[in-house]
Amino acid sequence: MVIGVSYGRDDRAQPTPEWIVSDDVVLSGRRKVAALLISLGAEQASKILRSFSESDVEAITREIVRIERLPDALRERVMREALEGAQEQRSTSAGTEFARQLLGRALPSNKAADMLARAAAPRRNKPFGFMVGLDPDQLAAALEQEHPQTIALVLSHLPHELSGRMLVAFPPELRADITSRLAVIAPTDPERIREVESVLRKRIAVLGQQGLTKAGGIEHVVAMLGTMDSGSERAILDALAEKDPLLAEQVRKNMFLFEDIRSLDDKSIRRLLTEIRTDLPLALRSASDDLKQRIYANMSSRARQQIEDEMSLHGPTRVRDVEDAQHRIVETARALAEKEEIFISRGREDIVI
Repeated sequence: MVIGVSYGRDDRAQPTPEWIVSDDVVLSGRRKVAALLISLGAEQASKILRSFSESDVEAITREIVRIERLPDALRERVMREALEGAQEQRSTSAGTEFARQLLGRALPSNKAADMLARAAAPRRNKPFGFMVGLDPDQLAAALEQEHPQTIALVLSHLPHELSGRMLVAFPPELRADITSRLAVIAPTDPERIREVESVLRKRIAVLGQQGLTKAGGIEHVVAMLGTMDSGSERAILDALAEKDPLLAEQVRKNMFLFEDIRSLDDKSIRRLLTEIRTDLPLALRSASDDLKQRIYANMSSRARQQIEDEMSLHGPTRVRDVEDAQHRIVETARALAEKEEIFISRGREDIVI
């Protein structure tokens, strides 16, 4: 389910005469879902309804029809509750981005920003939240002697950017072990988390607090790797493939890498090319021949010649500079996909990442 609210079967038989008449009315079940969908607007509501069964869609639609008035205060309350639920179900970075999109479509920009700030404020009270804002290298050094499962537990609760930078700081053989454990990590006993926090808090000499919900998994690994340069990303995936080929393949299927540009349709490649002209000559220096030909096939002869001329004039180039250019192109592709301006194929269907 893509929204952080739930409903029970007891809603079916309850009458709903003028059920929204004041700002402090108590909502539950499908009525709360209906109020949220109205707040989001028709376009977003239609996308969310696709995740429900036919019978649930019918029941929720009935509730939507019955709503004659939705006060602003009640609208904001429903949005806030959905936001809180989403943050409980998702990792922090993913939840924050979802919340930003959700609130941005339903509330004025100033109100959306205020609500998002209030919702994000408790982050430091979440598991290992006291680590946020500290140096990733120092945090990695503090954790390096811990068991890989313990390190995976900690990383699974940190923002993707921070956990990604920490992962790069570990020795290569340890990275693969941590990544494989992180991808399949299960919910952890809150008492165990408190014990780990207590030890790390003393070691790092920073105050923090506790709390836990499900975290980690393939999505967290993918988001974390997405914050790295292409060289680190590739090295971790290669090491993971040696340790657990099946798991590495699952991670790869959920990622979009520079070489994956080959899988884009022609229209998407042409759209991407309009945004990456500056980085393209540098990025193609280490690209496969297949990728180069795929890109050249969607360029004019003159444009191709210009790219090839620039590549030949560059001279010796640092690998890191090439990888940085590739990473910027991947980030551009992901951004265009999120706006549905290009489509990234995942097997049987096209999805936007």
